[in-house]
Amino acid sequence: MTDRLQTLSSAGVSIWLDDLSRERIESGNLTDLVKDRHVVGVTTNPTIFATALADGERYDDQVRRLAAEGADVSRATFELTTEDVRNACDIMRPTYDENHKDGRVSIEVDPFLAHDTEGTVKSAQDLWRAVDRPNVLIKIPATDEGLPAIRRATAEGISVNVTLIFSLERYRKVMDAYLAGLEDAKDAGIDLSTIHSVASFFVSRVDTEVDKRLDAIGTAEADALRGEAAVANARLAYAAFQEVFSGDRWQTLTVAGAHAQRPLWASTGVKDARYPDTKYVTDLVVSDTVNTMPEKTLEAFADHGEVEGDAVTGKAQEAEQVFARLESVGIDFDDVLAVLEREGVEKFEKSWQELVDTIKGQLEKAER
Repeated sequence: MTDRLQTLSSAGVSIWLDDLSRERIESGNLTDLVKDRHVVGVTTNPTIFATALADGERYDDQVRRLAAEGADVSRATFELTTEDVRNACDIMRPTYDENHKDGRVSIEVDPFLAHDTEGTVKSAQDLWRAVDRPNVLIKIPATDEGLPAIRRATAEGISVNVTLIFSLERYRKVMDAYLAGLEDAKDAGIDLSTIHSVASFFVSRVDTEVDKRLDAIGTAEADALRGEAAVANARLAYAAFQEVFSGDRWQTLTVAGAHAQRPLWASTGVKDARYPDTKYVTDLVVSDTVNTMPEKTLEAFADHGEVEGDAVTGKAQEAEQVFARLESVGIDFDDVLAVLEREGVEKFEKSWQELVDTIKGQLEKAER
């Protein structure tokens, strides 16, 4: 039987799981996914933690201990989430030791700091020290205020997963922030070979927002463009990645041991049942990328996913034509991107608040 995930991995796509819970860690499920499903990394976000804490009894002992110590909800949230990530890092360590590129586990700064540069830098430093594993990635959102935080964290030798990237313009600024951070680190005498980064470019949410607007337009021309925007956007991002990480500025850094900041395709679970459930994997197969998938998408690809060669390189012109057609039917893509970034931050803030409220309730219960 064809091992479809092995074929995907052999095409240069690093398969990361977009989920984490103590249940996965302690039951051996994560270890099994590494062994049987070619999973070489893990991403988390506030929504994932909120779900895990709300559903998981395996957190009860630690919650009771924290309550007995008089921990407030902020400390408890920090301790619970960093423990999961630390333990996941240990499970992924053999993968990391193979080449240091994969075997990564991501944890996000408090999303309420998305527009606070100084707060984000401090949060990144605190998480980096608390997890204390070389294979952790600290997730920083690609807001305007997040960009200088990305540079400063990188300059300190912190490996960063830049998240919530929707636009090509912002992605270019993210790559610039990473390169500037590497240059600062080099000037400070930090070994650049110890710094890694990925740039999480969100996919399915783009189609969700654009398709909604196309449906409202209601013409045949608009309908023909459904499901085209997200992949086109990602393909243009990859072209930008190839351009930036082949230029003179980058070549100078490679001599000093720097690693390219790989594009990571995020939000790859299909949200429209009319599309193939492996769409955002198959259509974005290209080397030097990461695809972080919810388990449902991972299993769908294992069952019937297809790798049809490089689906991205050389398709920038075709992608640009998609956006020209979208504009011609009345889609304001700049507005789409502004809405997606705002909603992305708001969704993570809401999930974080749900996480905090859940932990607060558990602490109160443990104190009774």
